[in-house]
Amino acid sequence: MNVIKIEYGAWVREFEAERERRAALGDPAWGKGAQLPAEIVRSIQKFQVGEDGDGSALSGKADLAGDPVYSEAVRLFIAEEQNHARMLKLLLEAGGAGTLDGHWSDAAFVRVRRLLGLRVELLVLMIAEVVALAYYQALRDGVADPLASEVAGRILADEERHVPFHCLRLREGLAGLPRPARRAVTAGWRGLLGGAAALVAVDHGPALRALGVSRGAFVARTLRSSGWMTRAMSGGPLPASAERGAGVGARV
Repeated sequence: MNVIKIEYGAWVREFEAERERRAALGDPAWGKGAQLPAEIVRSIQKFQVGEDGDGSALSGKADLAGDPVYSEAVRLFIAEEQNHARMLKLLLEAGGAGTLDGHWSDAAFVRVRRLLGLRVELLVLMIAEVVALAYYQALRDGVADPLASEVAGRILADEERHVPFHCLRLREGLAGLPRPARRAVTAGWRGLLGGAAALVAVDHGPALRALGVSRGAFVARTLRSSGWMTRAMSGGPLPASAERGAGVGARV
């Protein structure tokens, strides 16, 4: 347990260092505007809804876990997610578009996440995070607008750190289960990830086509990226690069 706490302390320091780096870098140049096709606008609007939220359910469950260091890391993670929602809103405004009040996919994710405790919350949250890796990589690399590409790249860099952070907690949370049970949980999680990726691929199909990514390629990319995650959650080590919060995107 002491090792876990030391690692959470390292994550707190990393989140804080990233907050300072972000403040020093400043925002993208919103004033130059954005030229976004309608299908890209609709897609970004849906993801903006998913990034928005106060994180109260997750932070409350983290508090109940009884580790104040982990709770602080979770609050810093939530702040980064809220910054993603803010940047996507400003990107949409730069393109002359507004935000949505809600979307069925986000409502479904939130409803399932809140059903049980922290472990289920994180397993469902991880599905959204891994799908986001593939989406923001596609947006960064495929969109013609430089402002949108920059915003997607910034968010992607954050998500690349978030995934190993959650893997660390899930590895701890699943450690008390027998090995076959851990494997069953992670296999089930990967199956749900594939289903979620397929739903997103259908829902965002026009945008993905505009970004040069087929629906099938998006699902395959998402699943391919998750191999090391299932191994890490079921008790295997995090890759050295992932423990530093880097290098996940290269696996997508």
